Amino acid sequence: MRGGKVYTKVIPDAKAGTLMPIIREKVTPDSIVYSDYWRGYNVLDVSEFKHYRINHSKLFADKHNHINGIENFWNQAKRHMRKFNGVPELRLAS
Repeated sequence: MRGGKVYTKVIPDAKAGTLMPIIREKVTPDSIVYSDYWRGYNVLDVSEFKHYRINHSKLFADKHNHINGIENFWNQAKRHMRKFNGVPELRLAS
């Protein structure tokens, strides 16, 4: 995420069929995509993106490959939302 932008969206599930249209809309082909080992990201391995995974149960980073930026984003977002006991879905969708 180094200097990049974050796009969030409320989705019904985190399956590949739900994620890929969103990823294709927001990420330029041939971009490098870092992810964890969530099975919904398996489809990225055979897509037009360069996909690298980090298995956080085994190591936190692999040389320069890591997902620290997005992990930090979600940590901050959850901390902020906790003050309000969450955020209503309608507010997230706006």
